[in-house]
Amino acid sequence: MRGKVIVITGATSGLGRIAATRLAQMGARLVLVARDRTRADDTLAALRNAGPGQAHSAYFADMSAIAEVKRVGGEIAAAEPRIDVLINNAGSIFGSRRVTGDRLERTFATNHMGYFVLTHMLLDRLKAAAPARVVSTASGAHFGHRLDFDDLQMTRGYRARVAYGRSKLANILFTRELARRLDGTGVTTNCLHPGFVTTGLGQRDNWVFGAVMRIAMLFAGRPEPGAATIVYLASDPAVGGVSGEYFHDCRPARPSQEARDDDAARRLWAESERIANLSAGRPREGGDPYAVSSR
Repeated sequence: MRGKVIVITGATSGLGRIAATRLAQMGARLVLVARDRTRADDTLAALRNAGPGQAHSAYFADMSAIAEVKRVGGEIAAAEPRIDVLINNAGSIFGSRRVTGDRLERTFATNHMGYFVLTHMLLDRLKAAAPARVVSTASGAHFGHRLDFDDLQMTRGYRARVAYGRSKLANILFTRELARRLDGTGVTTNCLHPGFVTTGLGQRDNWVFGAVMRIAMLFAGRPEPGAATIVYLASDPAVGGVSGEYFHDCRPARPSQEARDDDAARRLWAESERIANLSAGRPREGGDPYAVSSR
């Protein structure tokens, strides 16, 4: 990974921080997208110890806010002519229904739209570095769920577990449709289930829900195996030509039937474009970002 540039969200704690540290040890230069400056500074210090001599950097945005994701994507694209790997990892779960400034349910906005918009904004830079990779953290929590396209924002009855499971299903459907659109460009995309591992997921929510999540984490496994799958998909030559797949423990796994529904994947893509006002391509010059390279 020496000389490689990796953009990663959700790297200031948990799985993301472990994966970022390991990739820095392998020689990559990490570009973080974070919300909290103190935690970002602490992570950057750890990365400089793990991968000295690399100009690791951080940008700041709320991944649930479409305008902020567009802004930070534009800033990174302006600073980085080539991006070898994009790791979409930021995510959360919320005990009660909350609505963002875009009038989106916050789980959907953070866990799906954040992935969708940032990938859109950085795609030209990924294609410039081809062969390049997009890695997205999904979850086995998607099993048992299907998307309700008549109520993606869960206005008719909110349950945290359902909202989270649907957002992770969206991650897999996004990966499938992205792989189809990127066929022939030299950019691959895969997603993963990290396992039920110890993280800070949901623990910064209201104190009741946060307490429930902290208790649940007492029964979770170590986060290192989940982080290892992120690193594997970001770096291992064995998956260099693999795209559109779902992995667990560094091996291909079979997601739910709903996660293999290509019609749902295309419908989610179209709806996400509409929500983010990206239906005509990226909100800047450059034409169709999914056009196959002529190289």
